[in-house]
Amino acid sequence: MVVVSFDNHPDWDVRPPKWGCGGWVNRALELPHVRRVSVWGCGNFECWWPHQIFGNRRAERGGILEVHPWADERPAKDRQRKGAILRENWREHFEQFSKTIGETSVYVTIDLDCLCAEQAITNWESGRFTIADLEWALGKLLWSSFAGSSVATFAAPIHRRNMRVGNNASPLNSIIRKFDCRTTTRFAQSI
Repeated sequence: MVVVSFDNHPDWDVRPPKWGCGGWVNRALELPHVRRVSVWGCGNFECWWPHQIFGNRRAERGGILEVHPWADERPAKDRQRKGAILRENWREHFEQFSKTIGETSVYVTIDLDCLCAEQAITNWESGRFTIADLEWALGKLLWSSFAGSSVATFAAPIHRRNMRVGNNASPLNSIIRKFDCRTTTRFAQSI
């Protein structure tokens, strides 16, 4: 099986807690039926030096983990990172990737923080994908055998009165986010 993840975070952290949401990709790679994991649309600091040292670089070098971070706003040397994508070429890269799957079963997971701020509001950083982008990508996978799918959606925060969305987040919100991987998301009304 190939796991295809659309996420603004690579979720490849090798540090404890082993079962935290930031390391679920590593747990998936331990399963005997998972051949590889491919994460698309990472837009935060975790894929770049020095923070990438906490990622599962061994799995990436071994070819069982592919991480495709956005590199549009990165220096030219960063754009050479294995898997780096640009807004102008990500579809070409994804299409090439989809052809490598063949008839292998596919499990798709979508974390709504992969979507741009105009299409989803989340208490995490917003990504760069649009819903049209995801529809296109899923269309490229339709000929694969789907093993399952998941979407990280709304989860009511524990301390709602202290939670605010976006850059106006309270200090408590920042602390809760470090320990709570549930995403508080609301779709834009137009969706």
